[in-house]
Amino acid sequence: MDVAAKLRELNYVLPPVSVPLASYVPVAVSGNLAFVSGQIARRDDKVIYRGKVGDTVSAEQGATAARDCVLSALAAMHAGGLLDRIVRVVKVTGYVASAPGFMDQPKVMNGASDFLIEVFGDAGRHARTTIGVASLPLGASVEVDIVFEIR
Repeated sequence: MDVAAKLRELNYVLPPVSVPLASYVPVAVSGNLAFVSGQIARRDDKVIYRGKVGDTVSAEQGATAARDCVLSALAAMHAGGLLDRIVRVVKVTGYVASAPGFMDQPKVMNGASDFLIEVFGDAGRHARTTIGVASLPLGASVEVDIVFEIR
């Protein structure tokens, strides 16, 4: 599958790959699996939708941030020469910085899941875990990590 062409068809552009903030690599490959490190939503190297979902960030904005996290994950795969080797999406884990009492984390993460299905079709259907957390790096509202099967 030509993922870059599909993204262009859908009018999405891969963002520049962010430099890791600590001691890790953007993507680690083991056998036929590529593990993408947690990605946050950025534009022009600035975090977008900072804050807690259910407080300063709406669930809809959180879903947009989750989609942008996936774009960052795909950019990391592209930078590693792995984008067009993706066979399917295996697992997505989403972390949502949540205001007290906020319980719609699954709606937020649907922004990531729905986008992966839009790009990859049935190969984008995946297992998922969604976790509400007190805070995320750089004040991000959402962080996503993904496991891809590659050829």
